[in-house]
Amino acid sequence: MGRKDDNAFSMILEHVEGGSSEVRATPSSSDEIGHWSKDHDEGKLAVDVAQDDKHLFVVSTAAGAVPEKIEVLVHNDLLTIRGLRNTPLDNEENIEYYYKECFWGTFSRTVVLPTDVKGDLAHAKYQNGILTIKIPKRQADAKIEVEIIEE
Repeated sequence: MGRKDDNAFSMILEHVEGGSSEVRATPSSSDEIGHWSKDHDEGKLAVDVAQDDKHLFVVSTAAGAVPEKIEVLVHNDLLTIRGLRNTPLDNEENIEYYYKECFWGTFSRTVVLPTDVKGDLAHAKYQNGILTIKIPKRQADAKIEVEIIEE
C-alpha cells in the first residue's frame, strides 16, 4: 500500500484515530477544491422526460436557480435548459468549506426528445425549485406514398 493519503479509507481512519470529529471524503484545501472549478465551468442538470398521449414533459430540480436567468430552448428534437445558481455565501468573507457538494454557477443540459414536438407551443413553469416543461407532440401526418421511379 502507498502513503496513507493515497487511500480514501486510510484518510477516514486517520481522522477517526486522531480524535477528529470531522471526516472528509475529499481534501479541503483551497488549492485542491479550486482545481475542480477550473476544469468544469458548467454544472449538468438532471432531468426526467415523460409523456402522455398529447404532450412531452421534462422535469428538473433546479433549486436555487435565478428565475430570470433560466432559458428553455426547443430546436427540432433538441431541448436545452440553461441557468444560473448563486451561492448565498457569495457576499461572505473568509469562507472555508468543509464540504462542497452543491453546484453553484451556470448550468445547462441538452436532451434529445423522443418524438417530434411543437416547440413554439412549449410552456415552462418554475415553482419551489422545480422546473416543469410541457411541450405538445406533433401529430404524425397521414402516410404519404412515395412513387418509385425506375431508371
